[in-house]
Amino acid sequence: MSSRNPNLYLSIRRPVRPALLALAAAAGMVLPLMIGFISATLSPSVSLQGAVLCGLVFPAFLIAVLRPKLLVAYTLLVWAVSPELRRLIDWSEGTYHSVSLVSLAPLLAGAAAAIPVMAEIHKIHRVSSRVMMFFIAALGYGSLIGLAKNGMGSIYDLMNYIIPLLLIPYFAVLRFSRSDLDRMLRAFANLAVLVAAYGIIQYLTVPAWDAFWMDSAGMMSIGKPIPLEIRVFSSLNSPGPAATFLTFALVPMILEKRWRGALGWLGVLLVVVALLTTLVRASWLILIVMLLVYIGSSSSKGKWKTLLQILFVAAALFYIVPKLPGAEGLTARMETLGSIKEDRSYNDRLNLLNTMVPAVMGNPVGQGIGSVGQSTKLGNGGELGEYGIMDNGFIALFLTFGLAGGLLFFGGLGAALRSVYKGARRGGENGIYARLALAAWAGAVASLISDNGFPGMKGYLVWMLVGLGLGITQAIDRKEGAAHAATER
Repeated sequence: MSSRNPNLYLSIRRPVRPALLALAAAAGMVLPLMIGFISATLSPSVSLQGAVLCGLVFPAFLIAVLRPKLLVAYTLLVWAVSPELRRLIDWSEGTYHSVSLVSLAPLLAGAAAAIPVMAEIHKIHRVSSRVMMFFIAALGYGSLIGLAKNGMGSIYDLMNYIIPLLLIPYFAVLRFSRSDLDRMLRAFANLAVLVAAYGIIQYLTVPAWDAFWMDSAGMMSIGKPIPLEIRVFSSLNSPGPAATFLTFALVPMILEKRWRGALGWLGVLLVVVALLTTLVRASWLILIVMLLVYIGSSSSKGKWKTLLQILFVAAALFYIVPKLPGAEGLTARMETLGSIKEDRSYNDRLNLLNTMVPAVMGNPVGQGIGSVGQSTKLGNGGELGEYGIMDNGFIALFLTFGLAGGLLFFGGLGAALRSVYKGARRGGENGIYARLALAAWAGAVASLISDNGFPGMKGYLVWMLVGLGLGITQAIDRKEGAAHAATER
């Protein structure tokens, strides 16, 4: 549009930011009054949860209007701290809440990405549109089934799918520079170091609010609330999400100096040690797959550099881990990777696969969104439903979306893969972001053998890394298209 009629484009574009600023100012005046009025009608517990929720979410909407390129970093902060704030609230009241308003904070903060997306939607690239159409079709189908079968749980689950996917158009329309992306990845690394540091403190001391949550939630699989006998979950809500957060930050930290954060290699080692204390072996599968894919798609010189960095980390771990408190438990857990057929978790997942494949084939329509995972609590009195725990992501996706919806979902994954692979093959300075996106895509798909990581926090991390690779690839396409058009003229 801008090349054919720039005056028309400017007349459309100029009012957008002032309108958004006016909207933000109005919200800033009205929202405190609304909060005060609503809080007066609620119980003290719900009122406190609502105040914390608003305190976390409102800055996200201001950032989305004023500095939208900083929104992802802030949302990552909310993902990292909101579970800990929820535990502190419960501990301070002496009451455990199986469902809390604070749990909505990361999703609502992430939803603020819709503001810059809608303001700049005319800039979206056809590749991002094509990817999104697959997912929109799958989610639309799953929502129709879910609303009929699962009620309110389907709405919460739908938010967990849609809000991470907003990052695809977000990166497509805002056109991040390399320095913008480096700044974002460094912020992610710094947050991971903080999460890791608290995780190590948790492993050594077990703060009272974390112990209260473990006892109240009855999470027997994460050890005992005793120093050196706990499976670390840090400021997240369980060891799995904590390991996911640390893993997706660790890979960029290992690969490139510019993404390492303020503490450099010391930060890398802290994150690795904290990751070990989570005792989540699936995270090491994701880590290895992502590193191998990044190395395999690099130039010859880049391969050797990355391999040397990985060897450095491995040598440091070989020296440090045996000296850690509770090292016997850590090494014993990791040694089970070499005898996987004797492992209980492996055999449980194998039995699940044998049980659920006939169930999926016998119900090709699907159970709909809201039938699998944490969302089943909403329609089941705060307790997980029949498919609340599903340790196989492939089964979870086809159980949710049915055969037709599942194929559409994997069609979206295939469309994303084609684009980031194209960018990774180009090389150059922009190529490292496409290779990181390719590695994240491969890690996410590989992790489907253990769980469905596309909704929720893991989905946010996956689509953040894939989205920035898609965005930089599309920026190259635009430049090449403009250069070709100039040559023809």
